[in-house]
Amino acid sequence: MRQVKYIFISGGVLSGLGKGIASASIGFLLKSRGIKVTPVKCENYLNIDSGLINPIEHGDPFLCEDGTESDMDLGTYERFLDQNMGWENFVTMGQIYRQVIEDERNYKYKGEDVEAIPHVVNEIIRRIKLAGEKTKADIVLVELGGTTGEYQNVLYYEAAREMKLEDLRNDHGHKVIHIHVSYLPIPKHLGEPKTKPTQLSIRTLMGMGIQPDFLIARCEKEIDARRKYLLSLTCNLRDENIVSSPDVSSVYQVPLGFKKQNLDIRILKALNLQTGKSSLNEWNKLVNSISSPKKHQLKIAIVGKYFKTGREFMLGDSYAALFEALKHAAWGQAFGLNLKWISAEEVEEKDAKKLLSGVDGIVVPIGWGKRGAEGKISAVHYARINKVPFLGLCYGMQLACVEFARYELGLKDANTSENDPTTSNPIIHDILERAELMTIKSRGVAMRLGGWDFKVKPGTILDHIYSKHNLYINSKDRVGSVRHRHRFEFNNDYIQDLEKKGMVISAMSVKGNFVDWVELPQSIHPFFIGTQGHPEYSSRPLKPHPVFLEFLKACYNNQLPCHSRETGKLFI
Repeated sequence: MRQVKYIFISGGVLSGLGKGIASASIGFLLKSRGIKVTPVKCENYLNIDSGLINPIEHGDPFLCEDGTESDMDLGTYERFLDQNMGWENFVTMGQIYRQVIEDERNYKYKGEDVEAIPHVVNEIIRRIKLAGEKTKADIVLVELGGTTGEYQNVLYYEAAREMKLEDLRNDHGHKVIHIHVSYLPIPKHLGEPKTKPTQLSIRTLMGMGIQPDFLIARCEKEIDARRKYLLSLTCNLRDENIVSSPDVSSVYQVPLGFKKQNLDIRILKALNLQTGKSSLNEWNKLVNSISSPKKHQLKIAIVGKYFKTGREFMLGDSYAALFEALKHAAWGQAFGLNLKWISAEEVEEKDAKKLLSGVDGIVVPIGWGKRGAEGKISAVHYARINKVPFLGLCYGMQLACVEFARYELGLKDANTSENDPTTSNPIIHDILERAELMTIKSRGVAMRLGGWDFKVKPGTILDHIYSKHNLYINSKDRVGSVRHRHRFEFNNDYIQDLEKKGMVISAMSVKGNFVDWVELPQSIHPFFIGTQGHPEYSSRPLKPHPVFLEFLKACYNNQLPCHSRETGKLFI
């Protein structure tokens, strides 16, 4: 009988340490040795998923192929492991409590008084084990959200303790291990790493009945033998099971740092598993390409509405998947990338030309609601009129259609029904009347979520991209697929009007006949593409999404003097 092993990964001292990166890196190294792994992220919040959380509060919700709106760590898992995540990889306390309450209402507890321990903890354990069963994994990596000592996540830790206890009681032999990720600060006035915060973090962990098997010591610099000795003495760990994890210029270097310290071999030994040979040649090439000097620099403006946090601070996590997709595409072509974050509201207040002048390309990404919408439309207009390569993602595609209707069709009140329910020209409208085709999120809210197939119009820029990069899932019928996460759709009543003025509807969904991609022909604009979907969520460091590859190539081509450009040969 197949025995699934479990690795719990917790964090201490402060949030944002990189537990997700550590989990993904460990999974990557184990997978490179032929071990089948699946990660599970356990979130503390009572939300059922991440879909309704403001991205400024918790970062960019990552959209899975099956439609799960999850924590951004699942995006990290996908990029490192090169495998799709889904609902089984994402657990929230809201999901756990909802299931327990539903089970209680359905009399599944046979009259017991339902309590946090054992019933809530049992549900957590059930979900963790279910992930291993569903994916037929050898090892389940369980990342515990938050930090040790928070009252919100104590039940997750209790689940980890009970699973270890079950391991000991049944003499399964090294079925469950625990890895703790902690931080060693280096106060400037002292100049050396301090171990006390980590000691206290592990003491809290041990106070919950958990003795960690490994410690990943995050620090600005490599930790030395002196620090390892102190941590070994005070945290009850062998020196060799304390792994140094210093700051690096790219997160993709982390697995290589772990491998140098034989972390993967030690983990497999602790789990009593055989170690196969591993080859990281492609990953080494990736890391080298990231750090190598770049001959050409591209300045890309991202006009978004979830950047500002307060008066002085800008947050990048709100568009994490987009930033990663652009980086992947840049590394794949040895381009240097200078991303310029621009608040859409700032574009509304100032002249778009002042903010966007000199950029090589413009991306207008996902968004919801009226705030900042006119700024995004101004950015689209600037890109279209000045022939700056443009990529519109989801809301960016919708507002590109609104901009075109206003300026080319003369429909001055053209808008989305989301932003102006009274508009006489709803270029983008609600899809509640097509709710039978959608995922029902709540009463009155239907959305397109997850992977959706679309059929591409022959001879379009999109067709060139998908044909050239073998991206079609059905090349004969020109069928591709992209992940979706939106509620409103292009109003098909306006297709003919927009096409008469030069816009090309380059792809329609196979199911439902929704507009999925639009573009302008190269005779009008060097590169102007919008998609209702989200190709950024399926980009991987070793497999950049071709739409981003071609967008950046167009941005580079746009830098060249007009006489140097290869007319009609835009693609790589």
